[in-house]
Amino acid sequence: MRIVARVKPHPQKEIFIDTDYIRLDAALKLADLVQSGGHAKTVILNEEVKVNGEVCTMRGKKLREGDLATFQGIDVVVKNKDK
Repeated sequence: MRIVARVKPHPQKEIFIDTDYIRLDAALKLADLVQSGGHAKTVILNEEVKVNGEVCTMRGKKLREGDLATFQGIDVVVKNKDK
């Protein structure tokens, strides 16, 4: 008997930046995943956010083009506005 597991990919949002990086808390706000900076701080410190697959507790973490943040099953991909 063969068992095949099918994993649904996370829903994905793209955010576009015109700078070298964006802070994790700002990225969550820009993607409309949190209501405020205080809310972002709380979910990050509660280890509810992953960056590139690993739990991140640094709200000032710099996300650059291609980085992936995940919160509540939603992936946020950082893209450069100029490309």
